[in-house]
Amino acid sequence: MPHPFFQVLSTDETTGARRGVVRTPHGEVQTPFFMPVATTATVKTMSSLDLLDMNSEIVLSNTYHLYLRPGLDVMAAAGGLHKFMHWDRPILTDSGGYQAFSLTKFRQITDQGVNFRSHLDGSMHMFTPEKVIDIQKVLGSDMVMPLDECSPYPCDRAQAVQGLQRTTAWASRCKKHFHERGMHANGQRLFAIVQGSTYQDLRRQSAQELVALDLDGYAIGGVSVGESVVEMFEALSWTIGHLPADKPRYFMGIGLPDQIVKAVGLGIDMFDTCVPTRYGRHGSAFTSTGKLTIRNSEYTKDFNPLDGACGCHVCQQYTRAYLRHLLNLNEITGVRLLSYHNLYFYIKLMERVRQAIAAGTYAQFQKEFLLKYGSPLQ
Repeated sequence: MPHPFFQVLSTDETTGARRGVVRTPHGEVQTPFFMPVATTATVKTMSSLDLLDMNSEIVLSNTYHLYLRPGLDVMAAAGGLHKFMHWDRPILTDSGGYQAFSLTKFRQITDQGVNFRSHLDGSMHMFTPEKVIDIQKVLGSDMVMPLDECSPYPCDRAQAVQGLQRTTAWASRCKKHFHERGMHANGQRLFAIVQGSTYQDLRRQSAQELVALDLDGYAIGGVSVGESVVEMFEALSWTIGHLPADKPRYFMGIGLPDQIVKAVGLGIDMFDTCVPTRYGRHGSAFTSTGKLTIRNSEYTKDFNPLDGACGCHVCQQYTRAYLRHLLNLNEITGVRLLSYHNLYFYIKLMERVRQAIAAGTYAQFQKEFLLKYGSPLQ
């Protein structure tokens, strides 16, 4: 009998944290895990070799952007996304639903799907649930996200209800088309995305309707769209108890290191965020004692590493003063080095998270990390 797609290996007795494994045609991913964001088939300033060097087990790419550029003809000719970007480990692809949400001036949402104008050249396109499945079949991603309607923040109840209803209907259409195209047999796995905005009963309803579809994994969407951190974690707490324990749980677009550590303690298995590279491009570094803004003048003659507790080659070879010098020259090497360190920090943080869960000490790990990090989530 083949191994299941997802398996829980151990749980923490005093928190909701769990340790597990996701199995795909391109290898296993240990959970909980963080996915570096390779939106357009690249993690900004990083090569696939860089990601292998820091032992990233998976990346996330975006259906919307790859569909527009380089386009499906190029993807098909390349043999899929893995070959195109020279990455033989797992890939999750987002459906483009969030991009449709964010391009408010360029799109129209109907029950059929999303009509949108390309942000590149103004050309018109239509994403239906079936179309995004077809695109992700060409991409060949291991984990596939359905088209959903991400409710904005703030959002009135009527709008949240409409988004929830469309999300459920679209997930059902995605499932039907996914199986008609034989994607499950090829090892691809389809997730659902829970919506419901900041309404507790709608979050519960969305989760229950999607769980009834019996998909391979469940994501909590419609978060990190402008709401407060308190509201974000409320949405998580309202939802997670209605998700099946034997399926992976994905908190979409989250977040800062302390937010990830807290969410793991509530039972989340999967994370993605562009924060490490975005903050790196703007001159900030994540460390075991919190975030540093390396561009600041206080680091002009600081010849210490970014983080004395970090084993990455940036911290082993370069000083804060040197990195500040590069950043203030707008030298791309500075952006690259800071981005590398930040990604390495996130990936090694997840390794420590998994070790603590396996050892049955996650509650203590979470408490100590949040305290040392100076987190408001303590």
